Amino acid sequence: MTYIKNSLIIISLAFIALISCSAQLGNDSKSDEPKPNEVIKDVVRSTESATKKVEKDQNYLLEVEKRLIGIYKNVSKSVVGVSNIRKVDNFFYGNAEVPQGMGSGFIWDDQGHVVTNYHVVQGGDSFVISFNQDAKQYKAKLVGTEPKKDIAVLKLQELPKNLHTINKGASEALQVGQMGIAIGSPFGLDYTMTRGIISALNRRIDGIGGVKIHGMIQTDASINQGNSGGPLLDSTGSLIGMNTLIFSPSGASAGLGFAVPVDTIKSIVPQLIKHGKVIRPGLGITVLEDHYTRRFFGEKGVAIASLAEGSPAEKAGLKGMARSRRGKIKFGDLILKIDGKDINTYSQIYNLLDNYKVGDEVEVTYIRDEKTQKTKLKLKAY
Repeated sequence: MTYIKNSLIIISLAFIALISCSAQLGNDSKSDEPKPNEVIKDVVRSTESATKKVEKDQNYLLEVEKRLIGIYKNVSKSVVGVSNIRKVDNFFYGNAEVPQGMGSGFIWDDQGHVVTNYHVVQGGDSFVISFNQDAKQYKAKLVGTEPKKDIAVLKLQELPKNLHTINKGASEALQVGQMGIAIGSPFGLDYTMTRGIISALNRRIDGIGGVKIHGMIQTDASINQGNSGGPLLDSTGSLIGMNTLIFSPSGASAGLGFAVPVDTIKSIVPQLIKHGKVIRPGLGITVLEDHYTRRFFGEKGVAIASLAEGSPAEKAGLKGMARSRRGKIKFGDLILKIDGKDINTYSQIYNLLDNYKVGDEVEVTYIRDEKTQKTKLKLKAY
């Protein structure tokens, strides 16, 4: 009896436990059904959590990082890719358009003018402009070039819906040590940003136009093939120069990049837009190539080769090269100075006259028949 009694007690307890578990499961299933207020609270909690996470992540960024991110977001809208297309006559396929090269550029004004390097567009028959986060490609036509400053201007034939012009700064007050930021398409890698400092100022670098470009900005911001024509920016995101060339034995960035200063660009681009060329003061002469002058005249001076008819130089009595009746070449005058400043190369004449305006009077010191003479003349537009 005792055994049966104990067994009944155990079975009763088990049954009670089973009922309790079933009741609990029923309550749990009801609690799993979300109430409206609780759903709203969960969404709010999730949003607050996500917001705090973003704020926390932002707090990890340095102030300089935040500034760089802001500059990239703003300025990359103004930076473009420039494709140089050349037409070729192929024996098998006939006339074809072949990509000749690619560089960078930036939007100058709301009329759709694009500024880039002359060597980016050199030899091209047509040009295609690409924008960041815009799959469409836009055709552009060449407006004007200034090879001696390595500057060219294109104009979009169709404007995108949102056109962002670059903010133009100044280069006159730049200081060595300032931040320098480059944005462009090195090796075709679109819209790449690199950062460095202004390493030096007022460099005189041989340009593609046969004269030295004065006032060049040197930077150690990484610049490679494809960066040409892209902007060099300061820490406010303003344009201070146009990336133009590098010094490198390998062809890759070696920390020696050079940019045409924005003050030079601002003086050249409006003329290219208006006239298609640069109107600048001149003497109205052509000169012997420097290596011939060195060979026949020594280390000083620039030899006059010819004079333009009606030019200031002709009116002032200067003489160019001539040929005698017997065919013997007679050399012309050798210019030594302009307004007291030594002149020994064509590049020096070109860059010196940048400081004058059309109509200004200058004094020219020259040698003729081994005698030093002086004359004054008014500069004319060429």
